[in-house]
Amino acid sequence: MLRRVLTVFCSVAFVSIAFAQAPPASQKSAVVAAIDARAAELARLSDQVWAFAETALLETKSAEALASYAEAQGFRVRRGVAEMPTAFVAEYGQGAPVIGVLGEYDALPGLSQKAEPAQSPLEAGAPGHGCGHNLLGVGALGAAVAIKEQIAAGKIAGTIRFYGTPAEESVGGKLYMLRAGLFKDVDIVLSWHPGDENNADTRSSQAMVDFIVEFHGKTAHAALDPWNGRSAVDGLEIFTHSVNYLREHVKPTVRMHYSIVDGGQVPNVVPAYAKLWCWVRDSDRDGVEDVMTRIRKIVTGSALAADVEAKLTVQSGSYNMLVNMAGQRLVFDNLKWLGPPAFTPAEQAFAREIQKAAAIEPAGLDATIKPFLDNPGPPEGGSTDVADVSWNVPTLQLTVTTAPKDAPWHAWPVVACGGMSIGHAGMTYAAKALASTMVDLFADPAKRAAIRKEFEAKVAGKPFQSYLPAGPPLVPKR
Repeated sequence: MLRRVLTVFCSVAFVSIAFAQAPPASQKSAVVAAIDARAAELARLSDQVWAFAETALLETKSAEALASYAEAQGFRVRRGVAEMPTAFVAEYGQGAPVIGVLGEYDALPGLSQKAEPAQSPLEAGAPGHGCGHNLLGVGALGAAVAIKEQIAAGKIAGTIRFYGTPAEESVGGKLYMLRAGLFKDVDIVLSWHPGDENNADTRSSQAMVDFIVEFHGKTAHAALDPWNGRSAVDGLEIFTHSVNYLREHVKPTVRMHYSIVDGGQVPNVVPAYAKLWCWVRDSDRDGVEDVMTRIRKIVTGSALAADVEAKLTVQSGSYNMLVNMAGQRLVFDNLKWLGPPAFTPAEQAFAREIQKAAAIEPAGLDATIKPFLDNPGPPEGGSTDVADVSWNVPTLQLTVTTAPKDAPWHAWPVVACGGMSIGHAGMTYAAKALASTMVDLFADPAKRAAIRKEFEAKVAGKPFQSYLPAGPPLVPKR
């Protein structure tokens, strides 16, 4: 009799445990279904952010739309974190593990565009989402909400945390959030980015430093007594000429670009002030620092040649992405589990019209899942503040098709697709991929341990050194 009672008790206990900790496949199906159920409202939220089109640190309406949505779903929301009014953190659950997901919502200047397959700005000169961040933030939040529902139902134990990160394009909001210690207790972070293909990203990004160079001279009448002046613009021009000569003598991976912010006001005054905004990139931080050593010498030499004063000020910068291969394999497995995203014939036709307008092959949208690359080659062009997160917390990333194959990025075709069903479809798929991967991370301590072990090995002996200067972030002037 006692044996029978114990058998029944153990059977009931087993059933209870199995119910409370459903197999990951069942939980994945649940989060996918939850995202499908919310697809229409996520699309509406994304369209709101697309229409706001707010640039770095000015994303007031966009940040509030996402924060309010998270709050309405039961998340605990902290607004205005890390000295940035448009940064926030939304959290649900308690205890370990803590899994984070990154969201962005800043637009780019001058890229206003209607959701049409031909270039046509909504408002000439206004901003637009030429990098798809309206999709990025909402898709990541949609994944967090799906996980929250599983935590609320008792199917997942731990904490889900959504990071509302502003100003990725120019200031690097995540750098300030790192400095504020907002990632210290996170086990693993996930992120995604809109693109023209679907893959688990194993290719790194470029390290970058963002700096300004200012020249101070002495005014004089440009015709009456120019010998009494010292032209700051002379210093600026010597500097730019020297940088352009330097291009021949750097590695092929190096990129140097600049914009003249102030080059004098009127021709008949010897200018006393001139300013450039510059970026230097390379495959890793060490390469960037090698170039910066030479740039600093050029600043000094240019000032001496023009007999003016010069000052170089670092404003910000990013590391190269630290790729976690164990984590990326997990992302890839979930992409395969989901299967490729689906696009309608009308969406493919829209994409081909964009490609024709942009003078590229009208191949439409690439819905395939790209093979996993163990040896991906050199980093892609471009930098991101996600990379700095990856040197502090194991970070997993994927790319999802939201625009036509080979469409120019930071350009009108991306804005057009981000405001209609192509962007919505890619965003929904990304939310499913993120949420499915998070199910594995919550359910399997061994997977988390393998990811953490690889991370610790790669950062060993390489202390993180942020490029951030002291003080709060400054809103870029437009």
